Amino acid sequence: MLNNNRIRMMTKLAVYEEKEGKEDIRLSKYYKTDYVRYQAIKSVICATIGYALILVLIFMYQSEYIIKNAVTLDYKTIGIFIAGFYIITITIYGFASIVGYSLKYDRSRKKLGRYYKMLKRLEKIYNEETPES
Repeated sequence: MLNNNRIRMMTKLAVYEEKEGKEDIRLSKYYKTDYVRYQAIKSVICATIGYALILVLIFMYQSEYIIKNAVTLDYKTIGIFIAGFYIITITIYGFASIVGYSLKYDRSRKKLGRYYKMLKRLEKIYNEETPES
């Protein structure tokens, strides 16, 4: 005989596994600190590449001015400005990624906990339906 409660639960579990469950199960293989650090490092590297590309574009756009005034430019001030802005940018990106990925990991663990509870309930239903021999 069909058990509608079991069928609903199995459907919910299958939908979760197919959609957001893949990501949550993948995240469960990491410790929180490892996952957050890995994502923060990736964010900082991407921000560094983006910052370098923006600097190259600015240099290309201002290249005529830079070439004309190469002797009179204050390179020390420009370097300090570029380095300071880089440090600020990396700090913001790093902090934001640490906070964001930490929250993502926590939400994932909470959803995965509900998933495992439903699996245990499903197992209990199966055990109640099958007669012990």
